[in-house]
Amino acid sequence: MKLPVRGLAAALNSSGKFKEKAPEAVVDHLVVGAGVVGLAIAQRLCDKFPSKSTYVVERHSRAGEETSSRNSEVIHSGIYYPADSFKTRLCLRGRELMYQRCRALDIPHRKTGKLIVAKANQRPYIENLHLKALKLQWPPYSDGKLVSSPVLPTALISGDEARAMEPNLSKDISAALWCPETGIVDSHSLMESLEKDILESEAGDLAYTTRVVRLDPYTSRSFAPNADAERGWVVHTVTGNNQGTESDAILARTVINASGLSAPFVLNTLLPQEQRIPMYYARGSYASYKGPGISGISHLIYPCPDTGLNAHAFASLGTHLTLDLNGKIRFGPDIEFLEPPSPDASEENMDYWTRHLIPDDSRLEQMHLAVKQYLPEVVAEGLQPDYVGIRPKLVPPGAGFQDFVFQANYPCQFGGLGVVRESPMISLLGIESPGLTSSLAIAEYVVDDLLSSINSAQ
Repeated sequence: MKLPVRGLAAALNSSGKFKEKAPEAVVDHLVVGAGVVGLAIAQRLCDKFPSKSTYVVERHSRAGEETSSRNSEVIHSGIYYPADSFKTRLCLRGRELMYQRCRALDIPHRKTGKLIVAKANQRPYIENLHLKALKLQWPPYSDGKLVSSPVLPTALISGDEARAMEPNLSKDISAALWCPETGIVDSHSLMESLEKDILESEAGDLAYTTRVVRLDPYTSRSFAPNADAERGWVVHTVTGNNQGTESDAILARTVINASGLSAPFVLNTLLPQEQRIPMYYARGSYASYKGPGISGISHLIYPCPDTGLNAHAFASLGTHLTLDLNGKIRFGPDIEFLEPPSPDASEENMDYWTRHLIPDDSRLEQMHLAVKQYLPEVVAEGLQPDYVGIRPKLVPPGAGFQDFVFQANYPCQFGGLGVVRESPMISLLGIESPGLTSSLAIAEYVVDDLLSSINSAQ
């Protein structure tokens, strides 16, 4: 019997290596993590609060080195998740914002459309998706010019109609759901555009190869001359490959924890062991393909997820076919949950998942079997390992749907100065798919909803 996968409930500075110290500088907004979500939030902060400083710290040497650069680069339509979830709301709004930004700034993208293909016994699944799409409402902040049209247009088509669009599809495909709003985007160009906006603003800056190693609520113990006048968080950082115990300390009046795969560890720094949030890492492998069975394909093709006994297969959308902007075809991702070295790994082991980023051929046979269900002429010999991504999941395998989580905490909860709703740290947890599509809408929600409501309540 296979044992359940353990989560990793780690925390920064668990060894006590970095000692408390007084902050040497002050910043209004500190964003931890320069993935696409962190950059989008920082860009919006710079735009909305031009007189306040916004710094982004990122442990890698460039933006988007983790989840943001290891995904399918799909602009999702927003069809898969519960109607009242953040994932649906922010995907729908994010899709709108993404296409607007791409058009305005000439960011490479293409609205390819997507076919969700079904065998006879899977038809109820796509019928339910179609009915859900018909009932969806436009999310907050949507362009008023658009709201008279469907937010998520779809069409139920027959297997023959699907094969007229994509002749390589299996004869066993009896129906499909056509989603014309799905597309693809050059995620690196998108992130470069956000970086450019931040650096060209009066208030923004980016610090790469800078990792957060400790976080404390600000207290009068910080020994600053006006200690009692300030509120916020003392964030300790180390730049470069420094392995010593010296860190820099900055007082951040607001912290946005957008560190993706490490986001729970930043928050766990403040929590007792029994309250720490575990992270589950799901490895997804992609394979490139050259060979028969794909001639002329111009749309994304998704199978129906293997729902098993569950009503929805939220862990993975199945091994699907994606295109890049050069016409290259890939299949993936599959899903493989990783086992941590221990439930509360030391700081040295917190990034154990990096050892699983090297693509290999161990998953190709299963991937080929999955793909043949809808593209029967694809041959195993044409598949080659391409790249691997890691999804940040908050629940173990089989746990069902998990929404995005936006958690606000305040220094006063942990012995710091101030009151509730003053100097927040907002942690973004479990930002997996559709995180890329949702990124601009997540920024809008965090800045225009969460921070604005917190500030107005003070």
